[in-house]
Amino acid sequence: MGRGAQRALAAARALDDVVSDQLPVVAALPEDLRARAADYLAELVMLAQAYRHYAQGWISRNELALRGRATTDRLAGMRLTRPATAHLTEQD
Repeated sequence: MGRGAQRALAAARALDDVVSDQLPVVAALPEDLRARAADYLAELVMLAQAYRHYAQGWISRNELALRGRATTDRLAGMRLTRPATAHLTEQD
């Protein structure tokens, strides 16, 4: 296995760890926030899968880069359409 594939698998594992670490936190959130957080985690899961596909040689480096940019664009879009502080009041 080449160095690029090894790095891709390491990145996928790191993303998996982030998702695994956040699952208990997400489960404890109120339903409206839980759905939002789950959407973020789902994006990370899909990105980790893209890294695995690259490591297997199923997609090119360019395709991996495209998928990474698409993920960051979707995450940024989620943040813009559903700001984290939207539920806070002046007293919070």
